Amino acid sequence: MTTTANAAPAALHTAVIEWFDEHARDLPWRRPEAGAWGVMVSEFMLQQTPVARVLPVYEQWLARWPRPADLAAEPPGEAVRAWGRLGYPRRALRLHGAAVAIAERHGGDVPHDHAKLLALPGVGEYTAAAVASFAYGRRHAVLDTNVRRVFARAVSGVQYPPTATTAAERRLARALLPEDEATAARWAASTMELGALVCTARAPACGRCPVAAQCAWRLAGSPAHDGPPRRGQTYAGTDRQVRGKLLAVLREAAGPVPQAALDAVWDEPVQRARALDGLVADGLAEPLADGMYRLPQG
Repeated sequence: MTTTANAAPAALHTAVIEWFDEHARDLPWRRPEAGAWGVMVSEFMLQQTPVARVLPVYEQWLARWPRPADLAAEPPGEAVRAWGRLGYPRRALRLHGAAVAIAERHGGDVPHDHAKLLALPGVGEYTAAAVASFAYGRRHAVLDTNVRRVFARAVSGVQYPPTATTAAERRLARALLPEDEATAARWAASTMELGALVCTARAPACGRCPVAAQCAWRLAGSPAHDGPPRRGQTYAGTDRQVRGKLLAVLREAAGPVPQAALDAVWDEPVQRARALDGLVADGLAEPLADGMYRLPQG
């Protein structure tokens, strides 16, 4: 850990948590009535998707499926349909699979134990830690992109974290974690919000940052990133775009659709076939007889 982290972790905790208490957004999954299921749904939806796009889908989802058992009782294709245009629709299948497991193994209640959360289908290290922390107030290092960026700048003195989470980042996060469970859970939420609203990737608002005076990156003169180039994601013309167009046809149809309806949304036949094969392989589309396709039913 760097000198900044050794010098005053308690001061970092206090400053960031007090900032959060004043500036945190009022988001539905942060309200007590959201419960652990609301937190879990939000964590699946927020992966690689901004809050503004998630909010309407989240509220519709919870209105339709207020408990895991409600979702588990429906075919997985309904989860894909309700996912709408959030992107990365395999998340919908994984969330459905987690709901089935919660209904079957845990009496319909989202488990509070980190190991039991991690054992659910589609739940990785980050999601298990986030749900345990945000829903149950447990002490876990919650490392999403926003938190990693805050730690990279404020503590490690670099502009951006590595492309993938490293063991060194995990050690740093554990070392910075407050000992008290409730404070640790608040710290996790606070650092995430700080990264989302102030310590942003492209235009950090250092003038509004509660730890600007302690930030190792600023104290070093805000050195530019010297690692591999950070390339933005492209979408237009990619297989992912074609998959989205094909899936939209399936979502909007009341029943199975013919191959011709899918062919109409993309002119290039080789890429279209590759994208459709990918949807089938991922369990997002189900081929039927006579060239018909539908969302997965089981």
